Amino acid sequence: MDNKNSISFKDSLKSWDTENFIDRIFYRPVGFKIAMSLKSTGITPNAITIISIFFGIGGCLLFYPNNLAINLVGLTLLICANILDCVDGQLARITGIKSEIGRILDGFAGDLWFLTFYTVMTLRLINYEGWGLFTIGIALVSGISHLTQAGMIDYYKTLHLHFLKGGQNSEFETSESIKKHQKSLTWKKPVAKIFFRLYYLYTLNQEFKTPNLTRYLKKMHTTYPNGFPEEEISAFRSRSLRLMPLLDFFTFNSRSILILITLVTNLEWLYFLVEIVIFNVLLSIAIFNHEKMCRELNAQ
Repeated sequence: MDNKNSISFKDSLKSWDTENFIDRIFYRPVGFKIAMSLKSTGITPNAITIISIFFGIGGCLLFYPNNLAINLVGLTLLICANILDCVDGQLARITGIKSEIGRILDGFAGDLWFLTFYTVMTLRLINYEGWGLFTIGIALVSGISHLTQAGMIDYYKTLHLHFLKGGQNSEFETSESIKKHQKSLTWKKPVAKIFFRLYYLYTLNQEFKTPNLTRYLKKMHTTYPNGFPEEEISAFRSRSLRLMPLLDFFTFNSRSILILITLVTNLEWLYFLVEIVIFNVLLSIAIFNHEKMCRELNAQ
């Protein structure tokens, strides 16, 4: 991949299957151009991730003033943060500079953006709309909903990629493997050890919500320890692809459109309402359908 011309756009993607429409036509192409311009500079994917954190937090802070023009500048910065979020992954795949900490940091970056967003929207409701301190409770429920939704969608998409690779050499990990890795780390690397502890708890929660998926995956790895056969991969992929449009409701694209509507209408509570009620209902539907799919595949 040293020859610039040998690197295609699709080389920079995890998988075409898991990219939604807006990512395919905007975020990923822009990210690819930036990643290609950075690939020989020595700038690492993790450095890009850290820069994206500042863009995202800075953008969300600009949502506090009750001024649409300033709010739209903030949304532009948040969109730039998401472009950089694409760049870090694409740069990692182009250059081969990958790390487990980088993957965890990548997810953590988005959490920091939205933590800032929830804080700012809560303060707007309290200071501009006269809502009481109970607003903090609403924001907490919304934030927990967001973490749950993002975690499950990442889990399903990473699993899809795991099957495309035949169950080997993918980013998909079980809580058992993460715990083993975390225990192997010493406190000489405290940041890594803490990160992997949190990652373990994060994955354990995902597995708790998906017992049929966990059983199916364990059966596949036990039956095919050297890699899944093509017919099993095809069977899973065809069913999993049907669920991708539902999973796309939870992406940054949907959330950014919802943020825009929230800001334009000056209804700070709207985002919280949609996330707590509509998105959680959609997540329940996604989990039910995915568990049903795994149960049927496991029975075959």
